[in-house]
Amino acid sequence: MNNILRFIALATLLLTSCMKWEYGNEESFEAASWGLFITNEGNFQYGNASLSFYDPATGEVENEVFYRANGMKLGDVAQSMVVHNGVGWIVVNNSHVVFAIDLNTFREVGRITNLTSPRYMHFISDDKAYITNIWDNRITVVNPRTYQITGYIECPAMTMETGSTEQMVQWGDYVYVNCWSYQNRILKIDTRTDSVVDELEVGIQPTSLVLDRNGKIWTITDGGYESSPYGYEAPSLYRIDAATFRVEREFPFALGDAPSEVQINGAGNKIYWLNEDVWEMDVEAERLPVRPFLEQRETIYYGLTIDPRSGEVYVADAIDYQQQGMIYRYSPEGELLDEFYVGIIPGAFCWK
Repeated sequence: MNNILRFIALATLLLTSCMKWEYGNEESFEAASWGLFITNEGNFQYGNASLSFYDPATGEVENEVFYRANGMKLGDVAQSMVVHNGVGWIVVNNSHVVFAIDLNTFREVGRITNLTSPRYMHFISDDKAYITNIWDNRITVVNPRTYQITGYIECPAMTMETGSTEQMVQWGDYVYVNCWSYQNRILKIDTRTDSVVDELEVGIQPTSLVLDRNGKIWTITDGGYESSPYGYEAPSLYRIDAATFRVEREFPFALGDAPSEVQINGAGNKIYWLNEDVWEMDVEAERLPVRPFLEQRETIYYGLTIDPRSGEVYVADAIDYQQQGMIYRYSPEGELLDEFYVGIIPGAFCWK
């Protein structure tokens, strides 16, 4: 969900009833053992979210695989996806649900319902996972085996109007989560007690979170926007030591820049982000790069991922937020290898 929707999202939560999933014909699939899932958000309140699957070995893409395999639409705003123990978990934000699917057939095997406005899911164990929310001052604790909500983690100094917990990374017994909408904090959660034990202030609106091979957490802030009641400032990239939970280095951008989508490669030694162009930086670097890894194609770069095996870079292009989006696949050296259409507003990726 992009920033311009934040103004109407709260009202929508009060007006939107539970979505009905109408079942139709089901198609059989047998997916490749390695591949890339793309969650396509769709248009807010249109219920046209979808799931695509891409096989890098053959270059074949299958769109609308959830709908085709299950005979029902995915729902409203597919936010993210994660894989755990051979099961894919698709977080559908405005439908208040997380679907569990078989990774080979794309068939539903279960679902978690009655969620406020889920964003991301992180597994603590086979029996416990956390689900973050926007417009809620709690993180939901669930049992993935039973698909049941088992508890909540209260997040301090947060209201429903400003509540937003987002992406999660884990270091030892602790999970770290960035608070985005009208927030400026990283929370530290003890997974043994399911409680917030510390928090760290960064810049306005940290958008994403990754952990590198040195135990350093990276987050990137968007700085808010002009006339925001929470404030407006130049964004920054932060390097945080997970062990001490302190900022080691801040890399400032210019006022008006809009960096987002910080990602990391499989080796954990390079980070990437979007700021109109695609940028790449070694985790040992002490200054921001002066030239982009990939220049923008005069369109809307909206999502980003790095193949953990090959180091290839995939960029999602929302085009105009109305038609099918495009995915560009690049070599680690920046050579265009492939491009293919997916669903409307491709926003997130998940590797099988």
